[in-house]
Amino acid sequence: MGRNSKKVVAAGERLTPHARVTESSAAANQSVMLLKDQSARSLAAVKPKFSAAPLVSKAKDARSKPTKSFQPSSYLAGIDLPPSYDDEDDVDEHAAKPRASLAPVDLNVAAPPRKEVKKEERRKLEAAARAESAAREAAAALWDDPDAYVVTISGRVLTAADSAAAASAANARDFVVEDFDVSVGGVTLFEGVTLRVSHGRRYGLVGPNGKGKSTLLKLLNWRKLPVPRNTRVMLVVQEDNSKDERPVIEVVLAADEELAKLLAERDELEASGDSGNGRLSKVYDELTLLGWETARARASKILAGLGFDQAKQARPARSFSGGWIKRIALAGALFVQPTLLLLDEPTNHLDLQAVLWLEEYLSAQCKSTLIVVSHEEGFLNSVCDEIIHLQDKKLHAYRGSFDSFVSAYEQKKVKAMKEHEKLAKAARKGGRKAPKKWHDYSVEFHFAVPTELPGRPLLRLTGAGFSYDGFKLYGVDADISMGQRVAVVGPNGSGKSTLLKLLAGEIAPTEGEARRSHKLRIGFYTQHFCDSLPKDKSAVQYLLERHPHLESKPGEARAILGKFGLPKENHLSLINKLSGGQKARVVLASIALGEPHVLLLDEPTNNLDMQSIDALADALDEFAGGVVIVSHDSRLITRVCDDETRSEVWVVQDGTVRTYDGTFSEYRDELLEDIRMEMATD
Repeated sequence: MGRNSKKVVAAGERLTPHARVTESSAAANQSVMLLKDQSARSLAAVKPKFSAAPLVSKAKDARSKPTKSFQPSSYLAGIDLPPSYDDEDDVDEHAAKPRASLAPVDLNVAAPPRKEVKKEERRKLEAAARAESAAREAAAALWDDPDAYVVTISGRVLTAADSAAAASAANARDFVVEDFDVSVGGVTLFEGVTLRVSHGRRYGLVGPNGKGKSTLLKLLNWRKLPVPRNTRVMLVVQEDNSKDERPVIEVVLAADEELAKLLAERDELEASGDSGNGRLSKVYDELTLLGWETARARASKILAGLGFDQAKQARPARSFSGGWIKRIALAGALFVQPTLLLLDEPTNHLDLQAVLWLEEYLSAQCKSTLIVVSHEEGFLNSVCDEIIHLQDKKLHAYRGSFDSFVSAYEQKKVKAMKEHEKLAKAARKGGRKAPKKWHDYSVEFHFAVPTELPGRPLLRLTGAGFSYDGFKLYGVDADISMGQRVAVVGPNGSGKSTLLKLLAGEIAPTEGEARRSHKLRIGFYTQHFCDSLPKDKSAVQYLLERHPHLESKPGEARAILGKFGLPKENHLSLINKLSGGQKARVVLASIALGEPHVLLLDEPTNNLDMQSIDALADALDEFAGGVVIVSHDSRLITRVCDDETRSEVWVVQDGTVRTYDGTFSEYRDELLEDIRMEMATD
């Protein structure tokens, strides 16, 4: 980094309810059955009916049906989170007896102990959760099939003809899809939802993993939800492993199908020597309107911003891995600038500089309406001017940044809790079952305090290097001590992951040496952790086999999986049935069980939701051992590695490693300033 760089130096010494049932009774089977039936009915789900709101203006012949008026739930009402069992008995022991007008329950035998009823309710809820999980697994195979989705608008199944009618009738860039439901494979994803999209706005779509955010983008891209006919839609998904023999720059240019078609027609007319009765002139006029003369330069600049130098731009697309293939797809979408741009976790597989460039490009130069799914709070704050929160199968819109959304969330949470207390008080006075409290979904990661090891540093690289297939990392002098925090930054492909493998001892240096404490325990989280997980075992089996001291204690394995946010209904599911985020939780739980002295984390946030990222940041901040982290998530690094007294920034670039003379925030600001200056000259 020029003036702010120097050779890595050793860290050395731096440490751096239900109403109560009276107990007087005699044996009566019918009475007991009555009690069980009442308990079961208290658990039955009541599906609300939604008022109809016609979307398609030409569908006046749609069947009308009476509906009850629907009051939208509060922000926290019905929050899509794991069920809570600890608030079901919120009834005053001294509550007034039921009024005389209520039919008395005369039991002649002792009622089942309250704890047994509570356990039965819990078992039913857990069974329902397992059934829902199984249904989602079965539906997952259908999620990429547009024909598998059933979309209803105001209670009427939407047909292809309806979509076409809506599209032709709505010749505008703003659009609204009202009162729609979506299901796939028997699983309901959206219920009574309204989506409003205004041209030019940038929406951040957030919510729990696996609940339908990516599906909503697909439905818009497939036009399963009515989108105006003149709206050009492009979706860049989380993974795109397509291969192409053409050079990267040509693949990006070809993404603009209209431009590619006109260029092909021009070449054909010129090759034949026939102007086509003036058609060639018209083709050139249309090409001019599309800016064809500057198209290659624009495509090249976008590719450069995403990390493709001129040499990479000239390489065949098929020669790149999945992460780079996604960058090519992203570059193509940015080059085309569609009316509606849909991005699904665009920052995954990007390095820090590319993330900062993308933030700046989307904020300052992109003219498309944007809907982006992302777990990165910093990215959402920089890019989005409205947040759409997917919660309890509904969408809630909030104007402003992500931080503004969080503030609104907290305000509504306080309001909801006050309302709960009011209702609970009324329930106690009437001897009724109090409503459940609302609980935020939360996880709490924890890494145990490591045992002390004699001597410092714990790990040291001296003149270390590693080379393979034309790649070389050399002259690395670095060490890690207890309490030290290191942020490793640099372009993708520069050797950051190789550096972590050298530190972990997964590879031996081809030059120099690596020394580590004899009893040192290292927790290594890799980008490709899925490759290390057995597909034919459950998460519990995996932990029991990997950690022998748990061999006869499956309860402890399940407990730590729960702490790391893996739902209990997934503990015994085969690992290959788990989502990427769930697999990440299994790996982190396993690392914690190893009680490491040093944590080496290579892009740990790629598969985690926001709550889990916050939990990870808190755990790392409290961890007494050493931490080395590679991440493109500025917020995580700032929380973990921005303490001047114990933190360092290692820059991996040009084949070696150097330390940055400053904090991570200063390094980030310097990168951002360079990006803005470069964009200003374009």
